[in-house]
Parts: sequence; structure tokens; C-alpha cells
Amino acid sequence: MRTGYSGYLFNVTLFIMLCWIISCSGRRDAEAGKPGTDEKTMGSLPVPVLMKMATPSENSTYRLGEEINVKLVPEDRSKSFDSIKVFFDGKEAAVIKGEPWECTVDPARNMMTGRRSVKAVAYSRDLTQSVTRFVTVLSDAAPAKYGYRVVRTYPHDSQAFTQGLFYDNGVLYEGTGQESGSSLREVELETGKVIRLLNLDPALFGEGITMVGDRIYQVTWTNKVGFIYSKSDFRLLNRIFYQTEGWGLTTINGQVVMSDGSNILHFHEPEMFNLVSRLEVYDNEKKVDQLNELEYINGEIWANIWMTDLIARIDPKTGKVNSYVNLSGLFPEEERRKTNADVLNGIAWDKEGKRIFVTGKRWPRLYEITVTE
Repeated sequence: MRTGYSGYLFNVTLFIMLCWIISCSGRRDAEAGKPGTDEKTMGSLPVPVLMKMATPSENSTYRLGEEINVKLVPEDRSKSFDSIKVFFDGKEAAVIKGEPWECTVDPARNMMTGRRSVKAVAYSRDLTQSVTRFVTVLSDAAPAKYGYRVVRTYPHDSQAFTQGLFYDNGVLYEGTGQESGSSLREVELETGKVIRLLNLDPALFGEGITMVGDRIYQVTWTNKVGFIYSKSDFRLLNRIFYQTEGWGLTTINGQVVMSDGSNILHFHEPEMFNLVSRLEVYDNEKKVDQLNELEYINGEIWANIWMTDLIARIDPKTGKVNSYVNLSGLFPEEERRKTNADVLNGIAWDKEGKRIFVTGKRWPRLYEITVTE
């Protein structure tokens, strides 16, 4: 009796499940054929394509201030749309309400270099569709190329793996790198003597430094943690955290600007170190990456380009490279090999004295230079 009853229940359950499947299938078919219903309600079924973006094409290039023509082509004439909104770099640039489905992005909107999005959103009675293209905006001018003249040389600790450098009130401040060798230093310019020294935890690789008010900021390479110190006594005030690698630092209008070895500069507010904005750096041909130590000089960001003897001078409003300063021969390669010195790195600006100082990793000298044509 127990076996027979169980079999009966199984057959009844199977019959109910079959009826439910047939019923559901029938309802889906019936509703799919109702007038006014289209694929957008079908979940996994494809959405009809209302339009395609004819221009700009994906990864096309433009110059700063250049017009960007947007042309949209209806894909299915049986499914018309009422209007199209066009967005450039996330901001509404135009509304098109009839044919031809074309517009021009105002050149005044195209004033920052980098990879930018062009998005169009088409609206119809019962469907909305968007399409996005990405374009690259290059500088509108070839960067000038400058040389240098040495004004004076100063002693520098040849064991200092220089990562960050700035000058304030007659004193150099230096951040050094390497595991078990990272530090923050106060240095006497004339003699190279280390007046004050704070060693970092041996597990940390120190990177760039900068000053905001009476506080010194220092970041680390891959640990994604940095430190805020009192300038007067190097006392630790706080820790800061970020999502990228930390390379160089400088300060612009109270914001801390950080490089991460790419072509992107990150602008942080100084209290919580929250990211405020990003700047993508390009010249007239390409993105300019490997940006390392930073210094803000007379309205420009000066950046060492890692593994080269070049300094890029960057417009902080647009991201374009205004010029390159070539420091080849300042500390020749053959001398570097003899002394185990590494690459050029370290820029400091004496705002009052209008002096520029540069050095490198484990260089025995620090140089005061002036830029030449």
C-alpha cells in the first residue's frame, strides 16, 4: 500500500507540473504577439537597434578645441524615435529633435586632453536606446623643446634614493625609497647635510612628498598608504589611503596632486585624501606616461618621466604638455654606472628666489639649473 500510494502521488504531481509548463508557455506566446509589445519586455531576447553612430568612430582622435561632429543613422525606419540627447564626457552637449540626426559638440567643451566619451540616447514612444563611442583628445600644439644651463652644484647624499623633493624657507625636504631604506629628511641645501631624519617601516617603499600648510605628505609605492607629518618635528599626524600606486606628489591650490606611473594625475583634497578629479596627460601625438616626481612651478606641473632625462611641463587645466626640458648629460650615464647611481628624479622650486633644483636617485650632486632655448 505504501509503494502504490507513493506512485499515485508521483503521477499526479507530474501531471500538474506538465499542465503548469504548458500554461506558462502558452501565456508567453500569447503576450508576445500582442500589439504594442516589443523585445524590450522579453528579458533575454535582443533589443531592436534604433540607430547607429556613424561619427565619431571608436578611438578616433581630435585636438583640443576641435569640433566633434556627431552623426546618427536610423537602423530601422519602421521604428522611429522622437529625440536624441548627446553627451560629451558625461555632460549633456545637445538635443536633436528631428532629421538630420546630427550635431556638433561645442569646441569649448573639448578643452581637456584624454580619452573622452561621446554618448547618444535615443527616445521613442516605448523604447530608449543608447550608444557610446570613445575618442582621444590630443594637444593642439607640438610641445616646445628646451635645454638647460647649470647655475650651481650642491652636495647630495649619494645613498639617498630620491623619490620626492621640495624646497621651503631655505631648506630642502627629501623623501627616499627602497625597502629598508625609505625615509623623510630635512636637508641643508649648501652642504647636503641631513638635519633631521625619519625612517619608514622597513616593509614600506617611500615615494613622493609635498607640503600643504604646515603638514608634509608622503606616499608609498604599492602599499596604498601614505602619511601626514607635522613639518616642525616630523610627528605623524594621520594616515591616508588611495587605490592606485603612489609615485610623485605636488600641491596646487591646496589640493594634493599624485602621479601613479601612468599618464594620469590624481587631484586629492588634503583632509581625507578623497579623489576630486583626474587629469590625463597627452602631447600632440600620444599619451605621456611614466610620470614620476612632480613639482608645481609658475602655473605648470613639472614631471620627471621615469627612465628618461626628460621633464614634461604640463598645463594643469587641460592636460597638454606645453614643453619638454631635456637634461641629458647633466649627470652622464658613464658616471652613473661608476657610482651605482640611478635615474634622474627630483625637482624642487624656490619660489622666492626663482631657483630650480634637480637631482637623481643616489646622485652625489644636486643641481641648480635654468632652462635654455
